[in-house]
Amino acid sequence: MSDRNTPATVAAAAERLLRAHDTGIPCEPVRDLIDGVDAAYEVQERLTGHWLEQGRRLVGRKIGLTSAAVQAQIGVDTPDFGMLFADMAVPDGAEIPSGTVQQPKAEAEVALVLEDDLTHERHTVADLLRATAFALPAIEVCGSRVRDWDITLADTVADNASCGLYALGTRPVLLRDVDLRAVGMVLERRGEQVSTGVGAACLGHPLNAALWLADTLVRVGRPLRAGDTVLTGALGPMVPVTTGDVLEARIDGLGEVRVAFASEPDRDTDRDTNRDTAGDTARAGAARGATA
Repeated sequence: MSDRNTPATVAAAAERLLRAHDTGIPCEPVRDLIDGVDAAYEVQERLTGHWLEQGRRLVGRKIGLTSAAVQAQIGVDTPDFGMLFADMAVPDGAEIPSGTVQQPKAEAEVALVLEDDLTHERHTVADLLRATAFALPAIEVCGSRVRDWDITLADTVADNASCGLYALGTRPVLLRDVDLRAVGMVLERRGEQVSTGVGAACLGHPLNAALWLADTLVRVGRPLRAGDTVLTGALGPMVPVTTGDVLEARIDGLGEVRVAFASEPDRDTDRDTNRDTAGDTARAGAARGATA
């Protein structure tokens, strides 16, 4: 085992990310403290346990790095996953207060909502089809607690896969009524096209990504459960966003979803409550913000 992958270094990496989350000030990468993906998931699990103790509710998972275009941006060749908490979900069309997500970027993807648990050691496509209630279009607002998005795979995994907030469309679509492999995606910023993609860009098919996730989560002891939302991964490149932006994603057969970014902080909301850094929640009764 690397001398960087000790209980002390894992704890130090988690504390560094949590401090960045709490203060809203991005931190240095954690790869100087941990080495490799396994240790990074130990950090993520440590943070997940902390947030669950603080009362946050786990409602699903996000899959990251499934698009070749996004993998090229990050410089990796394998997917990752992060946790979705209830306080990370924003309504379709919502305005996100300025500063809620640190260093925000956005991507459009297919979301699946489950009606059955997925607990087999190895799942089949039939298992997944039976377990899925419906699909929805989604915008994920990614965020990084790491300064300038200076991340390796270990950094982003430790930081909850750089997850921030997410919005879902509101028209459920049965899987039998849409070919997720062939769906086209357009993401617009204030009416200007900024990202395009297709379902096949997500590991060849969004269901492939979901199968990878289901099997992986059983191995790590946190299987997907009925009611969980799965963000299956970007269909095109991430795009940076800033205050005043309005984003709308359209996915063929699934419909549209939209989010806006407030030009100024919401002065009527407690500043500590807004400091969701990546959309998660922090500690000590204010567990807000995490990673994707």
